[in-house]
Amino acid sequence: MKFNSRRSPVYGTHGMVASSQPLASMAGVSILQRGGNAADAAVATAAALNMTEPTSTGIGGDCFCLFFDAEKKMVKALNASGRAPAGLSIEYLAEQGITALPRISVHTVTVPGAAAGWIDTVKTFGTMTMHEVLAPAIKLGEEGFPVSPITARAWNMGIPRLKNGPHHDELLIDGEAPLAGGLMKNKNLTRTFREVAEHGKAGYYEGRIAEEIVKVLGDMDGTMTLDDLKRHRNTFPEPISTDYKGLEVYEVPPNGQGITALIALNILEDYDFDGVPHGSVKHLHTLIEAMRLAFADTRWYVADPDVVHVPVKELIGKRYAATRRELLDPDRASVDAVKGSPVAGSDTVYFCVVDGDGNACSFINSNYNGFGTGIIPRGCGFTLQNRGYGFSLDPDHPNRLEPGKRPYHTIIPGMATRDGELYAPFGVMGGFMQPQGHVQVVVNTVDYGMNPQEALDAPRFFIQDGTSGGKVLLEDEISVQVMSQLAAMGHEVAPASGWRRVGFGKGQIIHRDPETGVLTAGSDPRGDGCAIGW
Repeated sequence: MKFNSRRSPVYGTHGMVASSQPLASMAGVSILQRGGNAADAAVATAAALNMTEPTSTGIGGDCFCLFFDAEKKMVKALNASGRAPAGLSIEYLAEQGITALPRISVHTVTVPGAAAGWIDTVKTFGTMTMHEVLAPAIKLGEEGFPVSPITARAWNMGIPRLKNGPHHDELLIDGEAPLAGGLMKNKNLTRTFREVAEHGKAGYYEGRIAEEIVKVLGDMDGTMTLDDLKRHRNTFPEPISTDYKGLEVYEVPPNGQGITALIALNILEDYDFDGVPHGSVKHLHTLIEAMRLAFADTRWYVADPDVVHVPVKELIGKRYAATRRELLDPDRASVDAVKGSPVAGSDTVYFCVVDGDGNACSFINSNYNGFGTGIIPRGCGFTLQNRGYGFSLDPDHPNRLEPGKRPYHTIIPGMATRDGELYAPFGVMGGFMQPQGHVQVVVNTVDYGMNPQEALDAPRFFIQDGTSGGKVLLEDEISVQVMSQLAAMGHEVAPASGWRRVGFGKGQIIHRDPETGVLTAGSDPRGDGCAIGW
């Protein structure tokens, strides 16, 4: 039984952009219409989202992308996440009397990877110059843009965070957030974008912007230095993937949590959902249990693979999935699930683009929590992320804080192929919801035959804290009877409606028909955005 979608899917043939903000989607489309490819349009969309939705994303954060090369029939990955400052360690924090990192702290600012990520995406996968790609966002900042309703609410909620640091007037109007429909300009951010377009990575990681980042953090007792910024380098890891009932699903490997979705899909592969109603007890319990088992593993093993060994191959192996599947009790919740032994002897924006040639870019960019730390380098127009909150201060944990190390990252783009051809770039943003969203939309697509819009509209569950024993939120389309039965099985459940539904993520999907080239897109109704095709 299919879920009745609240929106129609969007169709196109020449190109498609799906994002959480209509003006950002249009910025990406404008690049496609000028001859750019999916990678060029993705970065244009990222910059426009920084301008129009700074509550969630920006050049002061990190990004990841997966790119499908239509000519080579290959999926490639970019990890543009930053590292901890060289002067920051567990020992240093202990000397300051800090034994647990607060969510918002100058010590949670890691080196922002997004600027280098945008440049590397265009240089490696794209066809245009940074001047061309950043032009739509620069125009939005100079002329002004009307703020969308959900963003306006998040902006208002972020006022205290912005006011905890200096220069908050750069993102506020007379100390207040812009209202929905109100016109907002950000000429400081346009100046930042111009410097990046003109000077490339040196325009961000050296010179004025770098000096302002170091100064604002130093004034607040942070440890980041100009050398920390100058040393930043992105990586191009081999994507990881698994076959889920004929669909090859790709993720960026750790330090991101995309592996969580692959582990869960491997566990679910052996289940037949034919005749199992969507939103039923059996459907939800099975998916929730698979996610609990996956989180039990990844909340321990996922860390920076440049610093510690992460057993990726073993974790996504089918044999290992079979051993974990044996732990799934069809009648009871495993809220005390523990990590296995696979070794032998992460507010965000997600968007995607497909161009007329069939190239696809699945892209995610984030400050982490709304506005990140809220700290604004003077004259730059963006906030700095709090991604370092993802580190553990347990010295025995693989994801322990260490100088120059990348933390556990929540943001993950997804990509799917079938028989070597592009099937769809996809993603669901929102902290620990992200792998849960990936699993749910893949199951909706493969097992329930939903189109992209239906797959996003369908009601979701959300294990709140991304742990095996976390409370499960359920959207209110799921019946009270089903909720009661899940509770009786041992799940701690709670209904969610209204604004609480933002926590279930905001997703985007673009499907491409390999024979006709027709693009079919969906955009999450839990956000302000839309898909635009031409």
